[in-house]
Amino acid sequence: MTGRELVTRAVTFDGPERVPGSLPDPWCNDILRVRPGPDPGWKPSVEGEDEFGCIWKKVSPEDRSKGQVKVHPLADWENLEDLRFPDYTIPERYSHMPGEIENNSEDKFVMASIPLSLIHRLRYLRGNRAAMVDPYMNRDRLEHLLDHLTQIALDSLEQIRDLGIDGIVSADDWGLQDRSFMSPEIFEKFFKERYAKVYGRAHEYGMLTFLHSCGHISELLDHFIDANLDVIQMDQQENMGIENLADEFGGRISFWCPVDIQNTMVKGSPSEVASYARRLIGTLGAFDGGFISKYYGGGEVINHPDENVQAMFRAFKKYGRYHPG
Repeated sequence: MTGRELVTRAVTFDGPERVPGSLPDPWCNDILRVRPGPDPGWKPSVEGEDEFGCIWKKVSPEDRSKGQVKVHPLADWENLEDLRFPDYTIPERYSHMPGEIENNSEDKFVMASIPLSLIHRLRYLRGNRAAMVDPYMNRDRLEHLLDHLTQIALDSLEQIRDLGIDGIVSADDWGLQDRSFMSPEIFEKFFKERYAKVYGRAHEYGMLTFLHSCGHISELLDHFIDANLDVIQMDQQENMGIENLADEFGGRISFWCPVDIQNTMVKGSPSEVASYARRLIGTLGAFDGGFISKYYGGGEVINHPDENVQAMFRAFKKYGRYHPG
């Protein structure tokens, strides 16, 4: 089977011949990632500014992360009318993508990033404290802002609909270590229907839907499933329990995961890492599909020993069947 077939069958629980993965060479990579480019007519006014006007800064010159937002352009709601929303209808953002897709000689699954960011962007624009209060104190303004953010994702989706995209992916971290940022009730009231609007449109265009979200998010997964999310990309699972995730959601949503990046990958031995990788396949992938293996790039920043990374790669290859025995 080609990468396109493997990933599609894993996501739709249709019995692929092996577990697909997004691992670096020389290990298996069945996914071709493509993404829109920046607005060619926009330039930051200060260092670290993004297209929304958020200004990012790093803690120190040695900081290898992307830093944190230090200037929130919508800290005051009175600035809403002057806020610059990026334009994702600009064709030049996508001009490179057809060539990348045409060069897909190995017939990998083509996954396009889209700018679907609701909780991330809300926190970047408003600041963490204000973002948590808005559902209670500023409901109308919050709805107005979320509608704008949803439309940006829909605009991008329209631009890529005829390019031969197999799936869309975005990132929105919804979890703390032991619970979600917001209650399921607030999520359902303000966010669920907006995800559903984008994911429903993607399904109309024949695309599967993927979301990266870190933290403890199990209490939101039923809502995401209802909203037509096909795959949840989790870099940590131990705080929710692999078996719990399989028992509650297995066969209803697929999982795209590395070995847990905060616990086993940092604290475990290579043999424990390999055992964990096998458990991921045997539990989350026990539904004639349901699991895609993944590499967490930049693990050296959070102290992933190379021997553990290599043990994960070997285990995903060795046990890369949905019924490993």
